[in-house]
Amino acid sequence: MEKLEHIGIAVKNLDESNRLFAKLLGKQHYKTEEVTAEGVRTSFFDLNGVKIELLEATQPNSPVAKFIEKRGEGIHHLAFEVNNIHESIQSYSDQGFSLLNAEPKTGADNKLIAFMHPKSTNGVLIELCQEKK
Repeated sequence: MEKLEHIGIAVKNLDESNRLFAKLLGKQHYKTEEVTAEGVRTSFFDLNGVKIELLEATQPNSPVAKFIEKRGEGIHHLAFEVNNIHESIQSYSDQGFSLLNAEPKTGADNKLIAFMHPKSTNGVLIELCQEKK
C-alpha cells in the first residue's frame, strides 16, 4: 500500500452532507459522481492529497444503503492506493485476506477498485484503489 487515498463516509443525503463538510473543512467538494454499478452517488473533498468521499445510496439494496440501515451514517471504508491492483489482490489473497473482488472493478474518481472483507481486517472495510491508466 502506498498511502491512504481516501476515507469513505456513508451519508443519507449527499447535498446536506456536502454543505456540512464544506463548512467543517472550509472548502467545497471538487467533484460529484454517480457509480451506477454500485448504486451510489459520491462527492469528494481534497485535504492536501487525502480525500474524503461522501457516499449516498441511489438504490435501496446497494451496499451503502444496507450499511446505513444496519449502522447509520458514518465511516464506511478506508481506501489505500496501490501501484498494481491485480498484484495487490493476488498478494493479499495469498496472505490469507478475504477479498470481496477477485478482479478490480470501476469505481469513482477514475479508479480501479477492489474491497477486502472486513472479517479479515478487524471489522474495517478496506478498499484497494489504483488510478486508471
